[in-house]
Order: sequence, then C-alpha cells, then structure tokens
Amino acid sequence: MHGSKRAMAHSKQSLENAFREHPSRSAMSGHELARFIEFAAHMEEETEDSLEVRSNTREMRIMLQLMRSHLRGQLETPSSLIAASGLPRGTAHRLIMDMMERGQIIKRPRTRSGKTFSLHPSEKLVGSWIEYARRVKATLGSLFGLADGSDYFFGASYMSASIIPPLPIMKEPLPLKGDLRILMHSDPTFLAMHTLKRQFEMHFGVDVDGRALTIDRLHREILDNAERPVSRYDIVTCDLCWMTEMAEKGAVGPLDALLEQEPLDIIDFHPEAVAASGYRDMLYGIPVQTTPELLIYRTDVLASNGVSPPQTLEELLGAARRLHRPIEEMSGLAWNGAQGTPVGTTFTMIMADFGQPVLNLPRRGAGFSSGDLSGDGYRPMLDCEEAMQAAEFLLDCLDYSPPNVLQMSWYERAKCYADGHAAMAYCYTQIMPLFEHRSDSPANGKTGYLPHPPAKSRLPIAPLGGWSLCMPSNLAPDRQRATIRAIRTLTSAAATKLYMENGSVVSSRFSVCNDPHVADLGAMIPIVDKMARDGVLQMWPRPAVAELPDVVAILGDEIHTMLQRNKRPRTALADAQNRCDRLMRAHGRY
Repeated sequence: MHGSKRAMAHSKQSLENAFREHPSRSAMSGHELARFIEFAAHMEEETEDSLEVRSNTREMRIMLQLMRSHLRGQLETPSSLIAASGLPRGTAHRLIMDMMERGQIIKRPRTRSGKTFSLHPSEKLVGSWIEYARRVKATLGSLFGLADGSDYFFGASYMSASIIPPLPIMKEPLPLKGDLRILMHSDPTFLAMHTLKRQFEMHFGVDVDGRALTIDRLHREILDNAERPVSRYDIVTCDLCWMTEMAEKGAVGPLDALLEQEPLDIIDFHPEAVAASGYRDMLYGIPVQTTPELLIYRTDVLASNGVSPPQTLEELLGAARRLHRPIEEMSGLAWNGAQGTPVGTTFTMIMADFGQPVLNLPRRGAGFSSGDLSGDGYRPMLDCEEAMQAAEFLLDCLDYSPPNVLQMSWYERAKCYADGHAAMAYCYTQIMPLFEHRSDSPANGKTGYLPHPPAKSRLPIAPLGGWSLCMPSNLAPDRQRATIRAIRTLTSAAATKLYMENGSVVSSRFSVCNDPHVADLGAMIPIVDKMARDGVLQMWPRPAVAELPDVVAILGDEIHTMLQRNKRPRTALADAQNRCDRLMRAHGRY
C-alpha cells in the first residue's frame, strides 16, 4: 500500500500545465511528469542495485527530490534537500551550491530578512526534465510500436494495450455471513451493476443486496447509517466531493491498513479521482467511475449554421445566440437552472471557468488544492469579480436557454439535448447514454465533446465528478476483510469493462479505456481518457470540504432568486457571501 500512498500524495495537487513555459517541448501534463519522475527514481535505484554503478556526484537524487517537491507544491530547505540526497552533509552542501551557480537551483527568501530561504528547481532545470521526459517517452513509445511516442502515457497498466479478460470466479466464496450489502447511486453505472447482479453473485459466491438512491437521499442515508451501532451496509458509494465530509464525520473509514495485504494498482486510476478519494494522506475510497462535466454540441447543427465549436465563454454565448431558434423548438444552450443543488453546482463551475474556485483555495501550479485547508482557505469567494462575472454570464444565458431552464437539473438538461431541443448543453458523461445509446435520438452519432470553455486567457478544464466505493467506519470487524476484497473486485478493470458493456460510458481506469472493444463503445470514451492524461479533469471546481453541500445549497437559493429577477446580482452574491460566512464561522473554520 505504500505505492498507493505515494500515488495519492502525488495526485493531491492540481498539476496540469504546471510547466506552461515549455509548450513547444511537450504537451505532457503535470500528472504524467510526476509519474516520469518516479520512473526515473526507480531506474536510478535499480541501476545502482543491479549493476553496482555509483554516481560520483549523486546530483540525480537532488534533482529528483527538487522536482517531486515542485510538483507537489511543497517547499524544500537546504537541510531537507541534504537529508534526501543520502550524502554526507558537507558533500551535499557543496553539490547544492554548485548547482545554484550553474543555474539549476534557485533560492527564494521565506522571511523579510532573507535569513531563511527555500530551494526550487530553476526554469532551466524544469525545462531540462521536460525535454528528458519527452525523449524517453518517444523512445519507449517506439518500442511499443507508436510512431512518435505521442500516445504513450506513463502508467504501466494503461499501456497493457491488451483486451481485458473476463472477471474470473473466486476460488473460495466471499467469507461473509449473509448477503453482500451495497448502498449505491441510481445512475447508469450502478444500474449496470444491478443488471450484472447474478454475475457478481456467481463471482462472490454470495447473494448481493443492492439499494440505489437519488443523490440527496444517498448523502443523507450514508450519514444516518454512521449513527447506527453497526452499519447496515458493507459498501457505501460516495460522491468524490463528499469524501472529506464523510471522513471528518466518521461515516467511512480509511482503507490503507486493510489494503496492505490486498495490493491495489493505484497508478491505473485517474489521478484526480484517487486524490479526491483520500483525506489527510489516507485512502478512504477506491474510484469506481470518473464522470466529468463536458460541453456537448450538435456537430450537424453547428456545421449547418457555420458555427465553430466554442473555445471560450464569449464564443459559447455567441454560438448560443446564433443557434437559438424558439420557433423550431431549438434552444441554444441547456444547463442546470433548478433551485437548490442543481443551479448552485452550475454557479460554482461557471466561477471556475472564470478562474476562481468558490472558496479561497491556495493555488497549486495552474490550479488549486483543497487539501489540508485551514483558516482563510475556507472563506467563500462570492464577493470577488469572478463571481460577478459568473452571475452576469448566467443571466445572459437565460435569453438562449430552454423555456423551463429554471426547473432543469442533470437529467432534464441531458434529455432536452437528447430529444433534439438544444444545440448545446453542459452534461456529465454518466448521463450520456441518453443519446449515445439511443439510435432514435437526433444527437446520436452527431455529438462533439469539449471541456468547459473558459474565460479568455484561462485554461480549459472539465470539472470532475464521480464516485468511490467506501467501507463504513462502523462495519462489523468480521466483515471488513471480505468487504475489501469485494470493493477491489467491483472497481477492477474487468468489472469496469463489464459496466461499460452494459450501459455505462464512464471509467476511472486508464487500462479500461485502452481496451479496443471499450474504445468502440462510445465516441467520448477515448476523448475523456485523453483529458485525464492531459490533466484537464479537475476536482477544484467542487472542492472536497465538509461544508460544500451547504455552500452549494445557499448558492442554489440566492442564484435562483437572482435568475428569477427578484434580486440584483450584487445583492444575491452579497447575501450568499454573508450566509456562507456565518456557516463557516459556526463550524469553527475561521
């Protein structure tokens, strides 16, 4: 499990485009570069151990530590870097000073006096590592039969490139008294799991008792279950953005100790999903699906109207204006406008498109991190200019939206698009079977997929949703070991492939998306897989803090009132800011 801890730590920060200074050298994301750093570290160790080759300078150890810390958003001091080098203090100090003189290491003052400072890789060193990674990637890619290595991604399971075999039968029945009890969400992936109930029962050798609830009822039931002396369920399904809340409230327990003897190929999972499944460097869940929200659009409708797929919010609004044809029952853009969680979630994501998370999260690379927040990090950011821009954007969208947009939630907006009544829509991938698998849908085979178009000069992102399978903290001890085995099976590559063959279109594993048969099941599957490799999938638009559901609910009230023209934007935002401030203070956050 040490490997999963390391991978989770590496994934905790938003790393995509961390080295934007070098776009011409590589399109490699920060996530992938972090994996390459580990690859280089292992190669260094194996070279020394197997060939007994010793470097005279040992500069590589210093470089590796600097790059690791840079990617994680952590500081290195001279003392910590010397300790990581494994060299005598004097030797390491001289090496560091030499690397500083050569422009490979820079120091940054940590105090006004400048007496203490941190060490960082210089732009020159970062560029050298990106070039090194690009060359090694191209070499390895050619060995795997890829012409230029551009499709190679550092992740061992991903590059298996073979058809994933069927789920095998367990040699021994799952050692459980009674049924395997699962609490799940009622969406296509879990409905596929229910369809496969008999197959899983055959695999486990026990009956499977699954209960599926809508999202709000599921959230409440997990918390209610935590109040019982003994859990009613063996496995509960958690939204990724609930993980911090569920861990802090003791509703789910850490899995690390139980996974020590059940190794997990954590590097095969999408990094952001792994990061969101953890809390304080402990793994509390295993991702079962990754489902980003994308902008989808009718390729035929845009083409016939001479409209290009929008790359910015300004272009999106312009496209919606040109494509809006109420007389033909065709709206420009469908989105979540219903009161409460739907429109509250929409607002947080549009704020992210303007470059600002809903909370005052610390910046990490080109994104933000909600890990280990304290004090001012919990402060809502609804009084900032980006929040105002998001509010005005949604008001502008009203003119080009379906007439019932203020009653629309996730299903309704997807159905509006699938039935041919919207030229564009925001949509989570998990709901896309409504048109991906419906031959009678006007959008079937005529849909394009994009990340959220951002404000001008901002980077495009795809806000990440999804689910992890977790173990209730009050599960009876004699059921825990068997439950871990069941979770590993239900999140395995073989099981994930089964879900996708039976109605789901989402995966949290690189290897599954790389299976040739799976890639043919839907046009958006390889597109989302590439977004994961490129670091486009991001969790920070829905920061994993315990208060997020309440913040979203407050926004859902205030923004909906604004959209009904019963409050001015600045008044609605000021009221939301005050209510959220009171909430955070009541919880002792600042």
